[in-house]
Amino acid sequence: MRIKYKINGIVQGVGFRPTVYKIATSLNLTGYVLNSSDGVIIEIEGENQDKFIDELKKNLPPLAKIDSIEKEIFPKAGYKTFEIKESKNSDKTTSISPDICVCDDCLKEMYDKNNKRYLFPFINCTNCGPRYTIIENIPYDRKNTSMKKFKMCDSCYREYTNPLERRYHAEPTCCYECGPSLNVKWRMENGKWKNIDFNKEIEKIEFIANKIKDGKIVAIKGLGGFHLVCDATNENAVSELRSRKKRPSKPFAIMFKNIESIKEYCEINENDEKLILSKEKPIVIVKKKRELPGIAPNIGKYGVFLPYTPVHFLLFDFLDFPIVATSANISNDPIIRDSNELIQKLGNVVDFILDNNRDIVNACDDSVIQGVKDTFITMRLSRGYAPKSFALKKNIKPNILAVGANQKNTITLAFKDKMILSPHIGDLGTIDSIEYFERTIETFRRLYDFKEDIIICDKHPYYESTKWAKKQNKEVIEIQHHFSHALSGLFEFDLKEALVFAWDGTGLGDDGAIWGGEVFVVNRSGYERVHHFKYFKLIGGEKAVKNPANMAVALLNDDLAKNYSNHKIALALKNGNFPLTSSVGRIFDIAAFLSGMIEKNEYEGYSGMLIEKYYNPLIKDFIDLEIDREIDFYPLIEFVARNRGKFELVSSVFLNTLTNLIKKISKNYNLPVLLTGGVFQNTTLLSLIDNVYFNQTIPVNDGGISVGQAAYGIWNL
Repeated sequence: MRIKYKINGIVQGVGFRPTVYKIATSLNLTGYVLNSSDGVIIEIEGENQDKFIDELKKNLPPLAKIDSIEKEIFPKAGYKTFEIKESKNSDKTTSISPDICVCDDCLKEMYDKNNKRYLFPFINCTNCGPRYTIIENIPYDRKNTSMKKFKMCDSCYREYTNPLERRYHAEPTCCYECGPSLNVKWRMENGKWKNIDFNKEIEKIEFIANKIKDGKIVAIKGLGGFHLVCDATNENAVSELRSRKKRPSKPFAIMFKNIESIKEYCEINENDEKLILSKEKPIVIVKKKRELPGIAPNIGKYGVFLPYTPVHFLLFDFLDFPIVATSANISNDPIIRDSNELIQKLGNVVDFILDNNRDIVNACDDSVIQGVKDTFITMRLSRGYAPKSFALKKNIKPNILAVGANQKNTITLAFKDKMILSPHIGDLGTIDSIEYFERTIETFRRLYDFKEDIIICDKHPYYESTKWAKKQNKEVIEIQHHFSHALSGLFEFDLKEALVFAWDGTGLGDDGAIWGGEVFVVNRSGYERVHHFKYFKLIGGEKAVKNPANMAVALLNDDLAKNYSNHKIALALKNGNFPLTSSVGRIFDIAAFLSGMIEKNEYEGYSGMLIEKYYNPLIKDFIDLEIDREIDFYPLIEFVARNRGKFELVSSVFLNTLTNLIKKISKNYNLPVLLTGGVFQNTTLLSLIDNVYFNQTIPVNDGGISVGQAAYGIWNL
């Protein structure tokens, strides 16, 4: 008999076919393997057929992931050999591999003086390198990537066509003779840009390294876009970057040469180290040990990561200090992927540019994660992890496009037996970010030959994603923001029902108020709002997010309010016509202001990071809040105001009180407990609570909203 398999998942461009070839030939099987647009097709004949799938599962390539295997049995065809056939097109459902850090085998070759790719800055193989960022279409063949303009030399082609080679059908395969090249640009005194010529690629990297040593600000092209780079130990350089980029205090990510140098500056545990060293090489939020002035002012954590491209590794051959490596973009805009755009938008920020002529088709920012206990939460899902595919238990109809929220936007497609979450798109607050949102939708439509039947969006009428959805002449379903948060958790952990604490900064509620301190009983089709934080006025509207002073003082009685310089204006505004909110995110801001930690919120999440910084685990005190349908948190706010200046006490009691509240409410319901929403990016809060679910591989913040929206469609349409 002949067995035909159709295997779906991340099975293209990851060395899957050569692995199949090696296993089939070792078992003396005949037949073929080929890539198609809806997966990998395998036909086998021979006595050892029954051993094939077990051997394949045991020997999967590092980047491969099987979502489904379909098996059919046919009469024998009489194959004489086993071969790898050319790709063929059909329905596009196969998953695209994310971009991955350069592998150890490639690094070994890169530092081998006898290797043709010695010090080659674009070295890669089947097990590493660019994927999503260079792909224009699937199947994942070179002609469908930005590598198509580089014709392979004979030597590379032999590797590319040999099933026993590590570079078999590794589409970015190249070398000095046939691959991309670096180029260096210099901003002259007259403001014009000039290319600088060098004889060797490594000389270009050494030149840029020397400019970083000199305190200059450079832009370096990575896998998914440019980084702005300077010496992280040079306070003047960091200050100059902040001044030029108009980014007064938001933390910068830092790239270190190796894990040992991270340990010099940071306190990391075993879980942190595992995340930092993982093949995805995300930015990992860890605790500070040594202060690097200007990098992350006032807060207690750094975002750190390791080199992940050959260029990064070669750069650190000339540097013995960590570097700032922050996304090159204008605030709230997507990461810049083209040097012409970089010069146009940030030409006055950088002194030199290290560019290359391999085009970035799809921009992709760095992922950001944070360790919690022995797992992690995802704060930004992007390079290394996205696009992220999920196998569904059955085929679905109709095709669903979920367009997410307004902040930390992502989109999600659901079709056939698959759900696909896009990389981080960002806040839809600028023209460029909205264009990027629309471009990402078009990219995913093209890659998967996808046409949505239904669009699912947030209920907020002013979200740009919602406005876009309503212009498409398609059926549109609107889902309440916090219900979407809850559904993302139910989907991730395959729960049918849960008690959900959905705490964040903002989301339009069913009653027109701004929700954000919700406790729901949720199932896959609906929810009951069983508790919420008592409404308070968002004095100043959206401006209260950055300037919580009047909102905070208006909550106090006169005796406490008079201790604050703005008490008269807060009193005058107390009865004003402002939106009502239950937002726990805003309660964090109120506590940070009333305690004296902040005068204003420098950036999103700042107050939460300060409260986390000052938390003392030895302080066990808390305020035992009454549990009614409306949770009156005023006793906690009064405690904060009465203990102004006592940062450790205030922070510890504040977080202990929220922890106690979650535990107390949870005891009243015989249900799994799920924590979701941006407030639960606070890992101290998460670590104080046991036996609960919280989003991990799906972003815990608004980056997970599109998954919850799509899940609603999968379960209910």
